[in-house]
Amino acid sequence: MSLALYGHPFSSYTQKSLIALYENEIPFEFRCISPDTPQHTADWLQRWPLRKFPLLVDGERTLAEASIIIEYLQIAHPGPVALLPADPMAALDVRFLDRFFDLHVMDAMQVAVDSALGRLPMKREEGLAIAVERLERAYAWLEGHLAGKTWAAGDAFSLADCAAAPSLFYADWTHRIPQSCPVVRAYRARLLERPSFARAVEEARPFRSYFPLGAPDRD
Repeated sequence: MSLALYGHPFSSYTQKSLIALYENEIPFEFRCISPDTPQHTADWLQRWPLRKFPLLVDGERTLAEASIIIEYLQIAHPGPVALLPADPMAALDVRFLDRFFDLHVMDAMQVAVDSALGRLPMKREEGLAIAVERLERAYAWLEGHLAGKTWAAGDAFSLADCAAAPSLFYADWTHRIPQSCPVVRAYRARLLERPSFARAVEEARPFRSYFPLGAPDRD
């Protein structure tokens, strides 16, 4: 098998790529980065010394960054679920939403996580306060944007939803989506019911103790 994905099941961006692979039932080998698999770690670092995952290997081609991986899969391994629309303007909308979830939801959540892990020069409480402020703004914008939509960009599941699923999953653990945002809460619930993401969530379940803010007893 030539297609391999390096990452970890609890990693949000690994999950983002896994959703795309599962949506189209693309055969691949998952190479988990962990102390138990030093051979995978060594190979991953040799291929991508920036020490970020996921990383996709397809024969002689190596691709980093989850959004690029998903776009590549649509080109090189197309399936019945087109995660990017053929229409260029519709595809632009999907790409914008992909960036929105990565930059304004996932990155906001990550401030709280990184401060709790001591990776940022601030107290845990300060990092959480910054994350809460940013997430409140993101939730409010999404509440209006998602009104009347099944998925992030409309009726079709897309790259944007691959980004939204782990983003909102972990963001809600960090700062609960408020009752004043019922549309966002319902959208998160639909994402959790999507078989591709439900599978990724179950595969990550054994690692919930890794969440430094304390994983809630739900989802």
